[in-house]
Amino acid sequence: MKDEHVSRIRVISIATILFALLLIVKLYYVQVVSGNEFEERADRQYVKPVGGVFDRGSIFFEAKDGTLMAAASLKIGYTLALNPKLLKDPEEAYRWLSEIVPLTREDFFAKATKKDDPYEEIARRIDPDLAEKIEDLDIPGVNVYKEKWRYYPGESLAAHVLGFVGYKNNELGGRYGLENQYNPILRRGDENLYVNFFAEVFSDIQKTFSDTGTSEGDIVSTIEPNVQAFLEKQLLTISETYKSKISGGIIINPRTGEIYSLAANPAFNPNTFHKEDSVGVFTNPLVQNVYEMGSIMKPLTMAAGLDSGAVTAKTTYNDVGSMTLNNKTFYNFDGVGRGVVNMQEVLNQSLNTGVAFVVKKMGNKNFANYMYKYGFGKSTGIDLPSEAKGLVDSLKNLRDIELATASFGQGLAISPIAMTRALSALANNGILTTPHVVKKIDYKVGFSKTITFPGGERVIKPETAKEISRMLTEVVDTALLDGKVKMEHYSIAAKTGTAQMAKPGGGYYDDKFLHSFFGYFPSFDPKFLIFLYTVEPQEKYAATTLTQPFMNITKFLINYYEVPPDR
Repeated sequence: MKDEHVSRIRVISIATILFALLLIVKLYYVQVVSGNEFEERADRQYVKPVGGVFDRGSIFFEAKDGTLMAAASLKIGYTLALNPKLLKDPEEAYRWLSEIVPLTREDFFAKATKKDDPYEEIARRIDPDLAEKIEDLDIPGVNVYKEKWRYYPGESLAAHVLGFVGYKNNELGGRYGLENQYNPILRRGDENLYVNFFAEVFSDIQKTFSDTGTSEGDIVSTIEPNVQAFLEKQLLTISETYKSKISGGIIINPRTGEIYSLAANPAFNPNTFHKEDSVGVFTNPLVQNVYEMGSIMKPLTMAAGLDSGAVTAKTTYNDVGSMTLNNKTFYNFDGVGRGVVNMQEVLNQSLNTGVAFVVKKMGNKNFANYMYKYGFGKSTGIDLPSEAKGLVDSLKNLRDIELATASFGQGLAISPIAMTRALSALANNGILTTPHVVKKIDYKVGFSKTITFPGGERVIKPETAKEISRMLTEVVDTALLDGKVKMEHYSIAAKTGTAQMAKPGGGYYDDKFLHSFFGYFPSFDPKFLIFLYTVEPQEKYAATTLTQPFMNITKFLINYYEVPPDR
């Protein structure tokens, strides 16, 4: 009898504890997870319902101190609508309403006289204080309805990273950028808070921790807003000064792949874009476009030559200013030969014949394999949509002329993000990383998940990366603008690039160029890698157009992040 009594007490105690735990879980869900929904329901007691109110997760920038800043959020306002069937005196209604919100008389009366229509919108996105004044008028047939819409506080800031929310046919969703890439996380379904509560809670938790989960949440990006704003200002200056068609840039941590800034000019304001806008302005040229990059390919070629043992920095060749392969001749940028020079001078003076010599020494197949190892022709894995893989077919046939021109960045079309990734391997001890713009997802159920990206493969040996960094540092210290941009206390590894633009039918324009520039610092323990390019500037050489913007960004980053001197 005593044992039976004890067992009964245990059963009751366990049941009580379980019930208490369920109540705690439900309280957490109501107050934390679904607090906004309940607040919305309560708020709708004071405004007239208008069906489903738009809802969507937020996207955040993260400042250097970890502070989150809204990049994409929701803005609340009200729609003013008429029910002509109930509107007794349209003239009086117009007089009162037009004192509160701007109204066109002709449009107002055209809608107010539609007696067979119970709903006619006459104004949208009205401020809450104005909506309250309209409610206080208590005019029969005049209603205000709460509405939400997507809002980008930074306007055009990081527009190509964020994308926007818009309609495709009759479906509203993320278009371009993170809005598209993470649409399953950001979108909100029509959930019923009172049905299958516990099944929904545990389903959300399961989705959150699964690899393919699409539980709702907010996105925390790697974009640093002040760095982004500074880069965009520099790109605008480049485009305006040199009348470029497109200018773009990326600032990345070459060790982790974390992108602090990614921007293109011209950009757009996702708050005010129009359907009539050219689709081209929404496309992210840093991810979706491919270009022949020119001489910033030379450090990759030289690193491959060093890594294979074909050359050293002191290896020499006789430069006559041109080279003929497969009955085709190419030249140095100025057509001038330098005589006997070493590999350091090949980078210092950006000699096309010099890197072609490196390819000849290491062998065509070996060179092509290194280009593939740099990731050319493959996706980088960046978490932005519609990445272009690049055009690298010229590597396949192993003809001397194609591989020689590829060595100095002609004949291969690479996306800026793929080029940035390859160049980052030089700064990252020879290892590729995965570039990315999202670091964390804060799920609606109350949990967070840090996004991890796979480590890349080794392309070149650590000692090769150190040597190419030393050579590129010498380029800045002695050759770039004759050494005028050298910083006494900071080592910088960098290289310019100028490429002829390809004609649609084959061949190249003599007067259209793409300028590129990349650099990283401090040279032997890099915190930042900067990639810049500009399309068809009204200037011939990249050293003129991009050196100063690069140095402006470098000095800004050194000061902003308080990077200590390394020499």
